[in-house]
Amino acid sequence: MMRLRPYKACDAQTITQWLPNEYAFRQWSADRYDRYPLTPEDMNAYYDRDKDNGRIWGMTMFDDSGVAGHFTMRYPDADSLEELRLGFVIVDDRKRGRGYGKEMLSLASRYAFEFARARKISLGVFENNIAAIRCYRSCGFQEVELETRESYRCMGETWNCIEMVLENKECL
Repeated sequence: MMRLRPYKACDAQTITQWLPNEYAFRQWSADRYDRYPLTPEDMNAYYDRDKDNGRIWGMTMFDDSGVAGHFTMRYPDADSLEELRLGFVIVDDRKRGRGYGKEMLSLASRYAFEFARARKISLGVFENNIAAIRCYRSCGFQEVELETRESYRCMGETWNCIEMVLENKECL
């Protein structure tokens, strides 16, 4: 049975091992980190910058065998608690294709809607991350159009983001 808990610095040792190459690393982090490979110290230094910001936090999914997934949650609007945005969504690459991503997103959605009382959850995913897009769709996330599409320069290319949203139907 999968569970969620707040991210701990010791989780970085496991999570950073799930990024087998720079392409997967950039799909996960865009340009948020300066270099590949990512070290546990790099990951924790990045998270330490926001350690006193109550509007962003990391979550870790685990079971009896240990850490199995990770993501961040943040309130993107400084004046509202209506929306939670997921970021840095990742599942142990050895466990992909077995429902772990869907389970983690289900737990994240329950947390966002039932505990944090958000009205919607949003996320951005690169167009070239087909497996993640399929997973998000299977969890009920829907693509939405933004006035301006978010793009990043990654590995000498321009990568476009797809914006996706899951709304809490009970709040509407």
